[in-house]
Amino acid sequence: MSHYLDETVNVYTEAALSPDIGLCCTTTPVWVLPELAIPTKMLEMNYGCGSTVNPRDLANDPTILYVGVGGGMELLQFSYFSRKKHGVIGLDVVPEMVEASRENFQEAEKLNPWFKSEFVDLRFGDALNLPIEDQSIDVAAQNCLFNIFTKVDLEKALEEMYRVLKPNGRLILSDPVTENAMPESLRSDDRLRALCLSGALSLTEYIETITSVGFGTVEVRAKRPYRILDPKQYNTPETIFIESVEVCAIKDPIPEDGPCVFTGKTAIYFGEESYFDDHKGHVLVPNQPLAVCDKTANDLSSLNRKDIFISESTYFYDGGGCC
Repeated sequence: MSHYLDETVNVYTEAALSPDIGLCCTTTPVWVLPELAIPTKMLEMNYGCGSTVNPRDLANDPTILYVGVGGGMELLQFSYFSRKKHGVIGLDVVPEMVEASRENFQEAEKLNPWFKSEFVDLRFGDALNLPIEDQSIDVAAQNCLFNIFTKVDLEKALEEMYRVLKPNGRLILSDPVTENAMPESLRSDDRLRALCLSGALSLTEYIETITSVGFGTVEVRAKRPYRILDPKQYNTPETIFIESVEVCAIKDPIPEDGPCVFTGKTAIYFGEESYFDDHKGHVLVPNQPLAVCDKTANDLSSLNRKDIFISESTYFYDGGGCC
């Protein structure tokens, strides 16, 4: 375990023993689903910055791994779709957090007739050395944990996730990012990193780190305002604007021309022909929007055609399109 994790363990031990509602500020609404009731304490321990639960990732009865359990809310949400013994594996490096989640699941059983605590296999475990077999997981997830890591440890955590995922498995992530320069005085502050404030990378560097370990497709599904670090409260000469992103990384082969990264760009052909074919697998029908990865968007833009429109990144991708 890296030395800086000592402070992380301290922060989240305290948060497990006494819920800290302001520790993180999730930027997505809590799922509201039929017959899903979330215990109050579990809501108070929602230490994420977004959501990693999406029904379209959960087809075909997947085995799910969730690292950094928090109060167990997203494990409960995953269980809502899974509903099988040990269908969801929850790991945390803080024993007190594992025990707090276990207690929360007992309360969840009282509120949800369909739920059984045995749906979740809670384990003590380190994200940098996952106690999970190779290629045994269909869907892995983490919420506002990996931003705590230094660059070297982030790469290690991603390599571990890649190792345990089956081919074409999915890694769902939610983390803070920033396009502002983070002063080294803040970035090296272990407590601020543990509080998910100073470890944020730029979105480009974040995605490049994900693809560097082998993920061939990356989908940016959402990007939202998250926090402000201003000079009056933090040791920074300029105001730092932090956003949260929700990303899906797919363990498929990286194409020869590089990974496919979707940031919400769309191509629209409005020419006089019945269709446009770039002879690279992308056929555009007149005035039918086609979601394209950034690589394809750049290729189409380089053609300098006046009858093809390429949108800017919306940082919202919901499936479909090219590749």
